[in-house]
Amino acid sequence: MKRILLIRHCHALAQHKDSPLSKKGNQQAYQLSHMLTSLSYSIDRILTSPHLRARESIKPFALKASIELEIDDRLKERLLSEQPMDDWMDMLEESFHDYHLRLPGGESSNDAFHRADNVLSECLADKDNENILIVTHGNLLALMLKKFNVDFGFQEWKSLTNPDVYLIERIGGEFVTERIWEDSNV
Repeated sequence: MKRILLIRHCHALAQHKDSPLSKKGNQQAYQLSHMLTSLSYSIDRILTSPHLRARESIKPFALKASIELEIDDRLKERLLSEQPMDDWMDMLEESFHDYHLRLPGGESSNDAFHRADNVLSECLADKDNENILIVTHGNLLALMLKKFNVDFGFQEWKSLTNPDVYLIERIGGEFVTERIWEDSNV
């Protein structure tokens, strides 16, 4: 049975690509490692965003499981715009409704979805690895989840936590999506 775990990174000090995890985020990374270690199946492969907060989120588990991290630039966070915006939340919401909306210097939801979908398609076609873990960022994670759950949109994105974990399982010919992270306010 093919399983893909989609993980949003732990709490970070900021959103810059080199922002490290906060103290809380480091605690969450160890909590995440414990949760992944306690699964009834083992993880075969880990792909992660190149951003520091994503790599640090999964590092404790990768070390414990002796799995090398595969850095994949296609998993980096979507850039909404290169320009600062006071109404960025409104624009993000609009981008969930208009997948072709592209702000100055930014990436449309459609473009971000396609690069993430390439990763998902490769993982689903990977015959050597049954259980694959993907670590990314909130907006891209929401777009990836929409592939399996068409109702996943802006409101669901707003409900994501840092970290968050969704299990995608292929059961027969169908994909089932389940949130498996239990936020314990660490």
